[in-house]
Amino acid sequence: MAPGSGSGRGPGASHDPAAKTAHLPVLCAEVVAALAPRDGEVFVDGTFGAGGYSGALLAAADCRVYGIDRDASVLLHAERVAAAHPGRFTLLRGRFGDMTALLAEAGIEQVDGVTLDIGVSSMQLDQAARGFSFQQDGPLDMRMDTSSGESAADVVNGYEEADLADIIYLHGEEHRSRAIARAIVKARAEAPIERTLQLAGIVARVVRGKPGHHPATRTFQALRIHVNDELGELQRGLVAAERLLKPSGRLAVVTFHSLEDRVVKRFLDRRCGKGGGQSRHLPEAATVLREPSFMPIHKGALAASDAEAAINPRARSAKLRAARRTEAPAWPADDMQEAA
Repeated sequence: MAPGSGSGRGPGASHDPAAKTAHLPVLCAEVVAALAPRDGEVFVDGTFGAGGYSGALLAAADCRVYGIDRDASVLLHAERVAAAHPGRFTLLRGRFGDMTALLAEAGIEQVDGVTLDIGVSSMQLDQAARGFSFQQDGPLDMRMDTSSGESAADVVNGYEEADLADIIYLHGEEHRSRAIARAIVKARAEAPIERTLQLAGIVARVVRGKPGHHPATRTFQALRIHVNDELGELQRGLVAAERLLKPSGRLAVVTFHSLEDRVVKRFLDRRCGKGGGQSRHLPEAATVLREPSFMPIHKGALAASDAEAAINPRARSAKLRAARRTEAPAWPADDMQEAA
């Protein structure tokens, strides 16, 4: 998500005929159309997951794909995709924000396309033991890479009340964040909060859910984003993609909530010249105008069709933004902070 495992979203058969167990990711046809793979080209699937995008790209052209994922559970999916497309697929373990270094280690300096599917994957949500779901009981973990870093339980049980409230408000856009943080601190004083349904119950006593919307949705989203540094990873991934893409290379990013989409929209708006192409921190006389490093492939964001959303409810909030790399130099990485 990032992120790091988004390509397993959505039901349906993969474009890879050998992938009987793979899920078709959201907006798959639209992503492939935006990337327009051709024979001999090289692509990065920065959020490999269950391999849906990788399989679709490999089926569309005689191209090569490098998948990236920090989640060890994707290895079986990677072996399946590699077996179906001998010599054309390689999995690189790590974060997509580090894709420049990961590709360099593989001997690749430039690519023709990058796709990112941001957030948690359906296979992660569906595994109670991963701790992402408020609808199934499991350990309160939420780490995409379970080998390192603090878990959601560490955050819930160890952070100060004010810090918990900030996380839930900023990353979950939850207006009852202070009340939720207060309830968490009160509950953990009696016993550690270690299970997903335990936390979901605490939140549900504070927040009144809307029809079809669980009261704990925003709190769980906020903790997941914080634990995995998803927004920071997304910013680093966009900057890395800008540097890796050849002139005319294509970038396609699928997001699932407003925080993610806001980061992508601001990045592409500025890189496409809509943000003025200059630093607001420089004196007016020293301002440097920059050439657009991207041009939009289609106007605005594409949404999933009604038919796709009906089959897969997780597609309802999905947005695809895509752009084509120009010949202009990549912008400074710190411009992401200026635009945020």
